[in-house]
Parts: sequence; C-alpha cells; structure tokens
Amino acid sequence: MKKISIAILLALNLNIFSQEKIADSTKVDGWQKSGKTSFLINQTAFSNWVSGGENSVAGTLSVDYNLNYSKNGWSWDTKMIGSFGVNKNSDSKFFKKIDDRIEINSVMGKKFIEKFSFSSFLNFKTQFAKGFKYSTNENGDEIRTEKTRIFSPAYIQLGVGVYWKESNSLWVNFAPVTGRLILASKKFTNDLNEGEEYFGIPRGQNSRFELGASISAFYKFELVENIMLEQRVNLYSDYLYKADNVDVDYTLSAFMKINDYLSTTLIIQCIYDDNAIKKIQVREVFGLAFVIDIMEIPNVI
Repeated sequence: MKKISIAILLALNLNIFSQEKIADSTKVDGWQKSGKTSFLINQTAFSNWVSGGENSVAGTLSVDYNLNYSKNGWSWDTKMIGSFGVNKNSDSKFFKKIDDRIEINSVMGKKFIEKFSFSSFLNFKTQFAKGFKYSTNENGDEIRTEKTRIFSPAYIQLGVGVYWKESNSLWVNFAPVTGRLILASKKFTNDLNEGEEYFGIPRGQNSRFELGASISAFYKFELVENIMLEQRVNLYSDYLYKADNVDVDYTLSAFMKINDYLSTTLIIQCIYDDNAIKKIQVREVFGLAFVIDIMEIPNVI
C-alpha cells in the first residue's frame, strides 16, 4: 500500500503545479458557506431485444456542504457529505444499494507562519441504511444476509498536527498523533469464530481503538471551462498494529456542467482497509445529475 499512497500524493502534486494559482480565499474574514445537492439517475429498458438485456432503474441523492471560517489567524473548515442511492433490476425482488455514506470532516487551525497552522481535526464516517450480501438458496430464490447498518461500522478519528492551507479549494492536514475508534453492534461480533474480526473488532466486542498518524488533503480546480474536478484523500497508519500497512481512501469527482441545473457527474472512489477486506475496494458512479446550490434552495422553493 506504500506504492498506492505515494502514487496518489504524486497525482495530487502534479495537478497542483499544472494548474493556475487559486485565489486565496483564506484572506476573507468571517464565515463562508457553499454546497450543492444533486440527484443522479440511470435507467435502462428493453423490449424484444434479441441480444438480451435487463431492465433497471437507479437513483442517487447526494448533499455536499462546506462551512469555512477565518479570522485573526484562526481557521475552521468543515465538509459534510451525505449520499444514498439504490437500484432495482427486473430479475431481483430487492432494491439494492449503490451508494450509502455519511461523512463529516472538520479541521481547526491557528496560524503560526504564512499558510501553516497548528491544527486539530475530527473525522466521522458511517452509513444510513442496512447493507446486505445477496445469494440464492437451495430453491434458487434470491436471499440476503445483513452485513452492516448505521453505526456498524462507524469510524471516529481525532488528531492534532499541522495544517497547510492555500485556499478553501486546496489544503493538506498532517496529524502525527491521531486516535481512531471503530464502533459496531455486538449483533455482528457475538457470533464470530475464534480469531475472526468484524472491521478489526474482535469477537464479543463493540469497539476497537487505534493510535496512529493521518494525512488528509483536498483539492478542487477547473480542468477546462465547465469541467470541475475534486480530489480528496485520507491516509492512516496505525502505530500499534502493522504501521507500514496504510489505509487509503481516495475520491475523484468530476462535474461537467451542461447548464445551471444539469451536469454529468463521474465519481471514482478507491479504498484499502484490510480490517474490512484485504483487497482494494473500487466504486464508480456515472450519470446525468440535477444539481442545485444549497444556498439557492430557498429561492427555488
């Protein structure tokens, strides 16, 4: 995972130095608020289609909200993300999730030299609804087994370190002292086999504490006219267990504007966390989205 982490950081650095300098919004005193809500829909339908096909419909509702404060050398930047999506195929009796997450990232800093601050941060992640593993029984009927739910798992990270901020669109936070707490219901841990773990939590327990270091970064820029890219990366290493095994959470989002309310959206997320699965997890979402600035919602209504 060292190679993956280095590659992501190099990609961030190449993008940073290949783009025009971003306006320094940190010089604006007081509160700044921004955000968007989008509804992404995909649909396919077939009738007498000889090559085969499966009718399906999918929809995802997402909210991305930012709160930024800067005054007298203090800064406080918070990003709140919520997303939930399902799809339904004609040959399945269940609606199945295609996206489900709740995430809050908050960094507070006190500047000690230009663009650098002492910092403390909070990160919280969980999901809205139950997650299932799907299979078929001996009769060939589709069945499902619950694997996750809200707060199972839930991740809470708290840390202190150094915060470098160019603008609200470009920042990096390094926290060499970071505590991480993983929570889960005993419903999922009581029946584990000896030595088996649920997202790193041992049998019969409902939490796991880790102490390590983390790096988080955010970069948003306009690639070309009407195409906006966002990159978010979070890296975490546990000092107490396999420190060289770095957890990675990287998201690339591209928004291609059609008009003020319609855009084409592409989201690619890569996760490596061997507490969950010893493989790289990849999520990709692409479709037409109805997008509205959260600040404009009262005017639209």
